[in-house]
Amino acid sequence: MADDFSFEITKSLGELSKSKGGWALELNMVSWGGRDAKYDLRSWAPDHQKMGKGVTLTKEELVSLKNLLNALNLAD
Repeated sequence: MADDFSFEITKSLGELSKSKGGWALELNMVSWGGRDAKYDLRSWAPDHQKMGKGVTLTKEELVSLKNLLNALNLAD
């Protein structure tokens, strides 16, 4: 089953942070298993061959998250 695992970063949208080891927390458009690309937030090794745990969101979910974040008072 692991042989069927495939992904393609179709568009890099931005980097949020980078660790001392070079891994970067990135927001990308990623196609998993040849399906339509979705928004994906996770840490990636510098060569993008290894990844950490993350979250994949549809456009609607990303819009909902954006609205939720915009409503937060982060001044505290």
